[in-house]
Amino acid sequence: MRVLGIETSCDETSAAVVEGDAAHGSLRSLVILSQDVHRVFGGVVPEIASRAHLTAIAPVTRQALSDAGIRRDEIEAVAVTNAPGLVGALLVGVSFAKSLAASLAVPLVGVHHMEGHLFATELEDADAAPPFTALLVSGGHTLLLDVPAWGRYRLLGATRDDAAGEAFDKTAKLLGLPYPGGRHIEAMAATATGAIPRFARPMLHGGQRPGDSDYYEFSFSGLKTAILHAVRAAERQGTLDAERAGIARGFQDALIDTLAEKSVRAAVAFGRNRIVLGGGVACNRALVARVAACATEAIGADARVFAPGPRLATDNAAMIARAGLFRLARGETAGPDLNAYATMSLPGLVPDGAAA
Repeated sequence: MRVLGIETSCDETSAAVVEGDAAHGSLRSLVILSQDVHRVFGGVVPEIASRAHLTAIAPVTRQALSDAGIRRDEIEAVAVTNAPGLVGALLVGVSFAKSLAASLAVPLVGVHHMEGHLFATELEDADAAPPFTALLVSGGHTLLLDVPAWGRYRLLGATRDDAAGEAFDKTAKLLGLPYPGGRHIEAMAATATGAIPRFARPMLHGGQRPGDSDYYEFSFSGLKTAILHAVRAAERQGTLDAERAGIARGFQDALIDTLAEKSVRAAVAFGRNRIVLGGGVACNRALVARVAACATEAIGADARVFAPGPRLATDNAAMIARAGLFRLARGETAGPDLNAYATMSLPGLVPDGAAA
């Protein structure tokens, strides 16, 4: 099956062609157009994002088809992100996908954006398949899942306030670094020398036990406040330039330690030796290395950690097409009433404690 994927949930306009079946997908083409204009405002402006998608969606799709070496009438299905995300941005992609699918008389599939992130790494490595523990970390989400099978997802924990990517962006702003902040924080942290300030690891302490409400949960607002105080103190002393890299490293270490520890907790608890990372923050090499080290220590030499490359970690249509392949194989198609939603539960959630 040959599926065209469409992604417009935030500020990337993307189209991709993926071929395959429910078990595996092969990437034929991927085009991503990022909206750099949001750097001027230090964050995504929804109205600007929507207008930019309107301008870009048709040429981006044409380029994806050209790169794949296929004609429009060779598309066998259209998959599109319809939740969650910025509603105005999502509506551009959903409207375009509905029209295209109708004109070609092919199936239309609505895809949950976070389920797309679960499938992204499998496009690069077929071994990144269930059962596994999943950590999805992006600008809008931080989710810890047990994945016994595709389409069956046990939500273990989520952020109670800021997402991990949002914490990176806000810390970058406090340190005077550009938006989006993740790669700039990572680059600056790598230059830190001397004493590194230690910030408390949020919602992580030795007294936690399985069953505690915070055992798998995340919270980054307190860490962000600690960074604010550290920056303000350095500004008062006139030492911010000298301390900036150290603060960036201290922040990154605290956030990464929390993500890694809780991911490995989940893997051990559910007997998984594979951990799959997804979302824009999965580009962070220090995060991948820390999760791998913690997993090897706790699970053993057969522990494996998978993370997508940068193009598949950030928002992209390839992961949407791949998830669409899976949903299509189950006979799950959408009609002309497919709508866009700012929030939506991940499909296929199973109760904690349910049999794998």
